[in-house]
Formats: sequence, C-alpha cells, structure tokens
Amino acid sequence: MIKLTARQEEILGIIRDAIETTGFPPTRAEIANELGFRSANAAEEHLQALARKGAIEISPGTSRGIRLLDRPVDGKKIRRTSSQLALPHPGLMQLTLPLIGRVAAGSPILAEEHVSATYQVDPSLFTARPDYLLKVRGMSMRDAGIMDGDLLAVKKTDSARDGQIVVARLDDDVTVKRFRRNGSAIELLPENPDFDIIHVEPGKHEFALEGLAVGLLRAWG
Repeated sequence: MIKLTARQEEILGIIRDAIETTGFPPTRAEIANELGFRSANAAEEHLQALARKGAIEISPGTSRGIRLLDRPVDGKKIRRTSSQLALPHPGLMQLTLPLIGRVAAGSPILAEEHVSATYQVDPSLFTARPDYLLKVRGMSMRDAGIMDGDLLAVKKTDSARDGQIVVARLDDDVTVKRFRRNGSAIELLPENPDFDIIHVEPGKHEFALEGLAVGLLRAWG
C-alpha cells in the first residue's frame, strides 16, 4: 500500500479531476496555479515523488505526460486513466474501433470511406467509451501531449465544456483543439505557441463538434 502525504493526495485529486473534466492530465503550471506554488518546479518535485512511490507514471518530454496507476493508496484504489498509452497487449483486446483517416468535406466523419483500419483495444484505457479513433496530423496540440501520428480516442458528441479537447469540423477541415466559448463565438485553442487560436464566429463558418477526446493511443518504438 502506498503512503502519501496530504499534499501528494491533493495533487492526485487534481490530476484525477482534470482527467475526468477534460480527458487529459494537467500541466505542471496548472497544478502549481491550483495549489498556489510560485513555480512549476514545485509541482514537478511532488510529481516525481508520486512517481517514485508508484502512484503515477510520468512520460518525459510532454507537459501532460502523467498517468494514474492501479495501486492501492491508503486503503483506496486509484482508478486507472490515461492520456498517453501504448497499444495494449492482444490479450486485453475487447473493443473494436474504426480508425478515421482523412475526412472528405461535407461527409459524415464515420462514413465508410473514411475508415482506414480497425483496432481492438481494452475499453478500460479510456475515460469514457470512445466511438472511433482519429489519426492526429500535425503538432498543434503538442503541449497537451498529442503528437503527429497519435491515435486520438473520440466519443461522438455535439456538445462540450470549456477546456475540453474536441474534434471539430470547421468549413472543409477537421481539427483537434481545446474548446472555449467567448460570448456568442467559439474559440479553438492550440496547445503549441507556434499556432494561432481559431475564432469561430456565428454565420461566418460552417462549424460542428464531431466528438470529445477521451484518451490517446501511441505505438511506442
């Protein structure tokens, strides 16, 4: 059984809440801001301590590379969730999901012609049951730990809350961004300073939400 300090338990709660709310773990800066730390380094020190105790796993090189592990903590069990996962062992395969490649303008995202492959995965890997996988193109969500070539697990929905990572159709394109409302307009936020915010104004764009990110699959090596 893992013994944690009160502060470490608080940070685990922040991580769990962020995953349940947005589908992804928080950044070090977000943890520091939540707890009133002066710098993200303090959050990093607590995360490293949690990793040494086996409560979390940290993926180096990404700001949101934090994964909760199935370990008893002071009599409680951490529910395993993840934003960065290798493809599971074949023995765990239970859920069949279509992999969506390039999407033609104006056609349903789950149209048969868009399905380039199917994968069988363990449904417990995700924060909610996904309906499809979308191959990520580009690095606009790099700092959320979403890289070019990753397979984003998506739950089909037409609504989202501020801060959630969504798959959105904008005019002729399908994009992965963080969702935010700004009055009557919608903003699609990248997680990479090299990319601009996309402003969606009513009447100026054809816009639809295609789904909510609920996890990520990555083939390591």
